Amino acid sequence: HLSSAWFHTFRMPIIRTNCSNNFGPYQFPDKLIPLIIMKAMQNEQIPIYGDGSNIRDWLYVEDHVEALILSATKGKIGSNYCVGGNNEKSNLEIANSICEILDQKLPRKNSYKSLIQFVEDRPGHDKRYAINSDLIKKELNWYPKYEFNNALENTIDWYIKNKKWVEKVSKKN
Repeated sequence: HLSSAWFHTFRMPIIRTNCSNNFGPYQFPDKLIPLIIMKAMQNEQIPIYGDGSNIRDWLYVEDHVEALILSATKGKIGSNYCVGGNNEKSNLEIANSICEILDQKLPRKNSYKSLIQFVEDRPGHDKRYAINSDLIKKELNWYPKYEFNNALENTIDWYIKNKKWVEKVSKKN
């Protein structure tokens, strides 16, 4: 709101962006996707709020970075570009996808899905986050390049290879 006010009041040249949920390498381990990956690899219960039906749109971080650069270099001053991945998935779908990939990459006796545990939902937890990215597509011809399942698999591979990084940043927190 502040940047919008400065644009309208003082003609400060601003371009704003809003995005859907990001995922990828180096994401802090308390976020949903890395949390599920790490809990599964440590053979711990995977907590899923409520019945797991909360929906989010997911955007791979590399696509977001490209959208930010494109918005900054080609965007129209005063515009607000919404950046979405066109990947609306429930939290339970995300957990199941991660478990299926881990079942292939790090097989164990039982499926990682057996670690999923439903926990009490947070008060006021939004059921769905969505974003309309039509403007950035129309004005800047931006579209996500990464297919969700491939990006998720790349993310899982990164966390498998970088357990020490996760431990280090988790201890600092």
